[in-house]
Amino acid sequence: MESEPLNLENDAMEFDMGSAEEEEDNLNASGVDLGQQCSSSDLEPYEGMEFESEQAARIFYNSYARRVGFGTRVSAYRRSRRDNSISTRQLVCSKEGFNPRPDNGAQHKPKRQRIVSRVGCKAHLTVKKQTSGKWAITKFIKDHNHELVPPDQVHLIRSHRHVSGPARSLIDTLQAAGLGATGVMSVLIKQSGGVNNVGFTKVDCQNYMNQSRQRTLGSGAHYIFEYLKQKQAEDPDFFYAVQDGSSGNIFWADSTSRKNYSYFGDTVTFDTTYRTHRYRVPFAPFIGVNHHCQPVLFGCALLLNESESSFIWLFENWLAAMSGCHPISITSDHDRIIRSAILDVFPGTRHRFCKSNIFREAQERLSHSLQSFPTFEAEFQKCVNVTETIAEFELCWGSLLGRYNLIDDEWLQSMYNARQHWVPVYLRDTFFGDTSIAKTSDSTSSFFDGYIDASTNIHILMSQYEKATASRHEKEVKAEYDTINIAPILKTPSPMEKQAANIYTREIFLMFQQELMETLAYPATVINDAGSDVIYQVVKFGEDHKVHYVQYNVVEKKASCSCQLFDFSGILCRHILAVFRVKNVLRLLSHYVLKRWTRNAKSEVVLDEDKLGLPSGHNDSFTDRFEKLSLEATNYVKEGVDSKSVYLVAMDALCEASKKVAAAMCGTPAQPLSQDMNKEKEFNLNGNQIDCDDPSLLSQDEKIKELTTAMVYATETCEAYRAKLLSILREMEEQRLRISLKVQSMRLNRIT
Repeated sequence: MESEPLNLENDAMEFDMGSAEEEEDNLNASGVDLGQQCSSSDLEPYEGMEFESEQAARIFYNSYARRVGFGTRVSAYRRSRRDNSISTRQLVCSKEGFNPRPDNGAQHKPKRQRIVSRVGCKAHLTVKKQTSGKWAITKFIKDHNHELVPPDQVHLIRSHRHVSGPARSLIDTLQAAGLGATGVMSVLIKQSGGVNNVGFTKVDCQNYMNQSRQRTLGSGAHYIFEYLKQKQAEDPDFFYAVQDGSSGNIFWADSTSRKNYSYFGDTVTFDTTYRTHRYRVPFAPFIGVNHHCQPVLFGCALLLNESESSFIWLFENWLAAMSGCHPISITSDHDRIIRSAILDVFPGTRHRFCKSNIFREAQERLSHSLQSFPTFEAEFQKCVNVTETIAEFELCWGSLLGRYNLIDDEWLQSMYNARQHWVPVYLRDTFFGDTSIAKTSDSTSSFFDGYIDASTNIHILMSQYEKATASRHEKEVKAEYDTINIAPILKTPSPMEKQAANIYTREIFLMFQQELMETLAYPATVINDAGSDVIYQVVKFGEDHKVHYVQYNVVEKKASCSCQLFDFSGILCRHILAVFRVKNVLRLLSHYVLKRWTRNAKSEVVLDEDKLGLPSGHNDSFTDRFEKLSLEATNYVKEGVDSKSVYLVAMDALCEASKKVAAAMCGTPAQPLSQDMNKEKEFNLNGNQIDCDDPSLLSQDEKIKELTTAMVYATETCEAYRAKLLSILREMEEQRLRISLKVQSMRLNRIT
């Protein structure tokens, strides 16, 4: 038989799982029994040994290699000059040859260094096609120049990892049932009697599941494109984009999603739950939260390509669909590629990792520790969720890792290094729309819960998408109806509670009401009242170790709390509301009401005093005037006594002001005083100006003084009664609360 010279095949022709498993399955299906050719399972190759086909020779040599402890690779071949078919094949040890040396002159260096896997091993086997049609071994070199792999590790060698036909069928079934790669491997390990007998690794399983999903997507891509084109024809505001034809990512957002973003686009969650291998469709929606605390959709994507450039493309197109408006915050999975893409497209947006996903990852990463220390998981979550200051978290984290001997754990160290992106205490200064800082989960309930699961394929995805959007719309309509037609039960006589019930949606009001009720157990004490900013210490009764500090500006009536609940969720905390009780602030001002939480969130109405239910001119109430005037007077006195000359000027100005005030109270404009008159002025004890040479003016001033005194007395009396009434109401509420707690305690004692 005439043959061409021996050729070397590409290095990628290593005998790996893809082709070999199909060949082995085909051989078994055709009835070829290698055992009939080789009378002993321990038979070694020898020159002259014949096989029915080249594939049979390859499978035999690979089986021999598995017993001995090395991997194989298809290397060189010769072709027949007569019909150009392969006539000679060389099968080599996987460590034959040498790795290519890196090109020092290359402009682009590889991102990671390749492992040195080839050491010039000479072991190989050559088979040649005979005139009879069979293949025979013409050369066999047995010896290796490297250590062989022990039997308990041989299943990790690439050429011995095969996802066989029965295994593929089982994986398909388990994937359809919702199991991920970890769950599938657990079943396979148990079924085969050990990880050594499975025949492939978890990575191989993941790759197969991903390939299966890609095949499914490829067959249904045309249907998706047609659906998107039809929707855009029906709705001019429907937006969609496809990356690099049919092989890249797909993004779309309907007009409702784009409109919802204009109302609630301050915080966004990029939900990649369906990206995991246990789902057939790599579906990723952009989700927000509406004024009823319900998930709201901002667009959807199919992640056919998960490179950094593909995520950047996706985020840029999503941003374009949302009119270029960047969100305040965005929450995503803890993923290096996604993080880098978000930083590139949303440089000014606060990025948070999904805390619940990190807790799930902890269960897998720290499984050994969780089995050894059952209490660790609860303490770990408490350390993250309950600590209220950075110092408290740092102390708790170090103590926790020290007690469980996990200081050197690499995963925990990496999560600590990224703590600013997922631990709540570091994120409280940014709005995320979470109605509680201490929630054990920070992920918004997925918009598609109950509609997309592990069995959902590309062909039914869009119908499930439409069902989910219709259902969510109906739930929002129901929440709107309840807010308008079902009045909430008020639990206090507070005007602020009544105002909030008319402003907020029902769901948000119930949260605000809970904070307002809690103020009964939180007394506020002044610890620093120098200047316009007053510092209050707010402590729950009986919990002196938990202190919160509220800074209140008496002029602007603005308050900030160390708990930062308002910054994080947009709802006033109990600590600020406790200070409002002390300061007799009876109504919410506009800067404490986020429009996104109100009944008018989706309207063009601008929130002002009228829309908030505040009386016109509320800033001119007696309390406001008294506080502002007292502050100005205090500052005036401090500056006026600085020196004798300043004191004289201050007194002179005070006399002028006193005259103008007296004239205003009588309804007559005050006349400016001349220099000569100023010289003849005297002052009474109340600071009123008296002109000794004008008896009529003196009589008029006395009358004004008498009326002013009577008015001030009447006003002070009214305020005293008002303060007393409010004090009585507070005492009644506190007494009711104490009685309620006592009754509950007695019931518990009776039960126990």
